[in-house]
Amino acid sequence: MFAKRPHHSAAGQRQRQSGISMLEVLISVFVVAIGLLGIAALQFMSKRSNFEAVQRTTATLLASDIIERMRANPTQLLNYAGDATSPITPLGGPTATRTQASPDCSTANCDSFELSQYDLWEWETALNGLSDTDTASGASTGGLVAPTACITTEAAAGVVDRSGKYTVAIAWRGATQMANPTVNTCGEGSGKYNGEDGSADTHRRVLFVSTYISTR
Repeated sequence: MFAKRPHHSAAGQRQRQSGISMLEVLISVFVVAIGLLGIAALQFMSKRSNFEAVQRTTATLLASDIIERMRANPTQLLNYAGDATSPITPLGGPTATRTQASPDCSTANCDSFELSQYDLWEWETALNGLSDTDTASGASTGGLVAPTACITTEAAAGVVDRSGKYTVAIAWRGATQMANPTVNTCGEGSGKYNGEDGSADTHRRVLFVSTYISTR
């Protein structure tokens, strides 16, 4: 005699097929969700890296800007720079710490001293991004995050010939914690660059440019 084959109803087959399809859908949704999370994380890291690059580029341009201003006004070099222990620090934020120079050398004729004060005020405004503001909120959109700028020289104070080595250092707050850079101390210990865990200066980024400026 032949064994009787089990009878499978069409309804049962449809139910099993339906169950398998739902499992496949759930797996697909899970895989897609993981992929989307990965893309979002990658995009976040890319934006953060791009922001860091923009800040460093901005600092480089600002350092070059003040150096060129100093070269153009060599008789006032010691009004732009201080010594290593007492640097000229046109810094602050979000508002400028220097009062607006008078007269406005962009529209009026200034002597060399007035020009040096106007240059430092305008440079600090650029550091803090106050020249670039959002028209809706009024918030600054340019400059650096929590900037500190230090201009120092090895030239002796009060000497007639102020030719010498000048260093422009700019510090700002980075997005992530890293080891505190030791190449320059500008802004170190100010408390503006401490980590969320209280670690000192782990958000400090610094760029410095040293150059020789001659008064001759």
